Amino acid sequence: MLENYLPVLVFIVIGGAVGCVMLAMGWMLGPTRPDEQKLSPYECGFESFEDARMKFDVRYYLVAILFIIFDLEIAFLFPWAIVLEQVGWFGFAAMSVFLGILVIGFIYEWKKGALEWE
Repeated sequence: MLENYLPVLVFIVIGGAVGCVMLAMGWMLGPTRPDEQKLSPYECGFESFEDARMKFDVRYYLVAILFIIFDLEIAFLFPWAIVLEQVGWFGFAAMSVFLGILVIGFIYEWKKGALEWE
C-alpha cells in the first residue's frame, strides 16, 4: 500500500528541490545594490504621515463580514444544488437553517448601516 504513495513523495521532493534551487539561484546571481530608496519604507508613493497602528472605521469590518456572508453562501449553494436530489429533505432543511443564519447576519449588517454608502 505504501508503494502507491511513492509517486506523491517523489513529486513533493522534486518540487521542493526545484523551488530551493530557484531561490538559491536568485539569491546568488541577483544584483545586490542597496541604496536609500530601496531600503526606505514604501507606502503609496509618498512618505508616511500617520502611525501604522491607526484605527480603522467600523464600516471596514462590516463590509468584511458582508463579504464573508455572501462568499459562504455562494461557496455552499453550488455544491448543494448539484446534489439536492441525493440529500433529500434533510439536506434541504440543513441548507435552510444555514441560509437562515446568514440572513440573520445580513439583517445585522443592514441594521448597523453597512449597506449605506457616503
